[in-house]
Amino acid sequence: MGRLENKVAVITGAGSGIGAETARRFVAEGARVVVADLRADGSAVAESLGDAARFIQADVSKEADVRAMLDLAVSTWGHLDCLYNNAGFCGALGPIESTSVEDYDLTFDVLLKSVFLGLKHAAPIMKRQRSGSIISTASIAAFQNGGQHLYGVAKLAVVKLTETVALELGEHSVRVNCICPGFIATPLPFGRPNATAEQLDRMRAAGAKSQPLGRVGETSDIAAAALFLASDESSFVTGHALVVDGGMSKGPRWSRWPELARTHKPIRMYRPEDR
Repeated sequence: MGRLENKVAVITGAGSGIGAETARRFVAEGARVVVADLRADGSAVAESLGDAARFIQADVSKEADVRAMLDLAVSTWGHLDCLYNNAGFCGALGPIESTSVEDYDLTFDVLLKSVFLGLKHAAPIMKRQRSGSIISTASIAAFQNGGQHLYGVAKLAVVKLTETVALELGEHSVRVNCICPGFIATPLPFGRPNATAEQLDRMRAAGAKSQPLGRVGETSDIAAAALFLASDESSFVTGHALVVDGGMSKGPRWSRWPELARTHKPIRMYRPEDR
């Protein structure tokens, strides 16, 4: 039997990247999956998975759409075992003084309100079942500072929402966790939704130079983390932000530290006879 045998999952942003890879991995492990995506061409992922998948075009910032994708899972297969709030984008970029209110609203609608809506509408379904796993995609940007003001704020809010809702739903045997990816080889960090395989390979080569493990992350790395959190193997894990970044958030590769830090001999311990 697969690790998700007889389980039903809804995955947002599943038309490409991390979401698509997770949908394929879930189905391979025995799950049935609702593939939800803003773009209609996301249906190709569901079609490739056969009878184990259904597609729904959904804007995760709209409450009616979020409710509809969860209803589709329950009406088709009778229950809901996992919701993966994965859909996202880079959000507003640039200096704070040039960030428009419209870009602010869109950023938080997609990155944070969507998670809130998923939690809100999955909660009553899973509480009735007294079982379920809700996963959201956060980011190591929640813990590091950089040039993406609103993205980091939204992702930190996802971590906090994960923690607080985990406390509420824990009494109903529903688990709530999030995944904090580092640099993953998808079009999202590249900034081009239609990035070619060649462009992604160049990004991998450039990004690997700063990674402690010597490579950037792949969609399969995040799908594996989602599989663990969706499965019964993580039955005692809730309220957790699982960092999957190859050590990137801990610092640069050791070989990139200043020469003195790498070669300096340790200070000899103090001995009384040295006085």
